[in-house]
Amino acid sequence: MKNILVTIDFNEKEAPLLEQAFKMASAFKSKLWIMHIAAPEPDFVGYDVGPEEIRDARAEELRKEHRLLQKYAKDMNDRGIDTDGLLVSGATIETILQQAEKLKADLIITGHERHGFFYRAILGSTAEQLLEDSKIPLLIVPLDQDKA
Repeated sequence: MKNILVTIDFNEKEAPLLEQAFKMASAFKSKLWIMHIAAPEPDFVGYDVGPEEIRDARAEELRKEHRLLQKYAKDMNDRGIDTDGLLVSGATIETILQQAEKLKADLIITGHERHGFFYRAILGSTAEQLLEDSKIPLLIVPLDQDKA
């Protein structure tokens, strides 16, 4: 297992995902890729149109996410795991699968947490959609451990 892709969402629940990624990368001496998928740009917030303050706020949000990804990657590198952070924008499932293929990932690690009916009806579950669409093995980490 040469490449492991772990997907994180900055929801303050990344610790269990990163710890599992560390364990797997350590066990297999794998390259670790920590990826966050930034929300795609709304049509009205392009670089050519839209209020400047909205573009500036979006740019600052992306810089903050990039810095946090780099911190996570540095922490893993300091622990002896060859790690890079990736900040990409796009539709979640398609982007995960495209990046996993591009990186030649042997394993995708993602989190799963319980959501209510309306959330599932509108947005679905990333983990469930990956289970249906991925040809790459998945490790799904429960993030609702305090609710068990």
